[in-house]
Amino acid sequence: MNSPLLQLLVLAGIAVFLILRLKNVLGTRDGFEPGPSQAPLPDSDPSRDFEVIEGGPDFDITDHVEQDTPAAKALADMKRLEPQFSVTEFLGGARGAYEMIVMGYENGELDDIQPFLAEDIYDSFVDGVAAREDQGLTIEANFIGVRELKLMDASLDSETNEAELTIRFTGELTSAVRDSEGEIIEGSLTEVKRQKDTWTFAREMGSNDPNWILISTDG
Repeated sequence: MNSPLLQLLVLAGIAVFLILRLKNVLGTRDGFEPGPSQAPLPDSDPSRDFEVIEGGPDFDITDHVEQDTPAAKALADMKRLEPQFSVTEFLGGARGAYEMIVMGYENGELDDIQPFLAEDIYDSFVDGVAAREDQGLTIEANFIGVRELKLMDASLDSETNEAELTIRFTGELTSAVRDSEGEIIEGSLTEVKRQKDTWTFAREMGSNDPNWILISTDG
């Protein structure tokens, strides 16, 4: 046998040997086998689904009172009766009302603030202004601002839907009392004083009247 034919037979034998080894290592594929993108999905067991937690704390409430307190529950009931009610917005309005009422009393200008006062509060303001006038006294005041405002309590009458919110204010202002001659007999026009008041506002939730009424003052 010549050398070229012998070499060809040897190479053919080596090739057959390699093919048999590859089949043993890789195996054979019979029929359809899903590729990676067609792999079967994991078993969908409903009991393994995550529980969805709905709701949660209302930060418009918990930013101002402790969660799960009577005050927080009262505020939540107010919001159920009147979904557009916002505690934060109410407190912003109360800040402005405080300045308006304080300055209305200091200046003796009660007509503008009467719609926001309960009848007995208005009557007490009238008496206070009248007493000053009888003595020939006038007050010169300048409101600086509200240094602190805190919601102290909240309640709701389930029968009448009347809500009450109690707020503690710390206001800053200058105030001087002048006698009939115009002389300052008390206070100062330059020295800022702090005035602390605890006021309670009331309103029937769900009513057409949006105004809260001052029903109690406690300095």
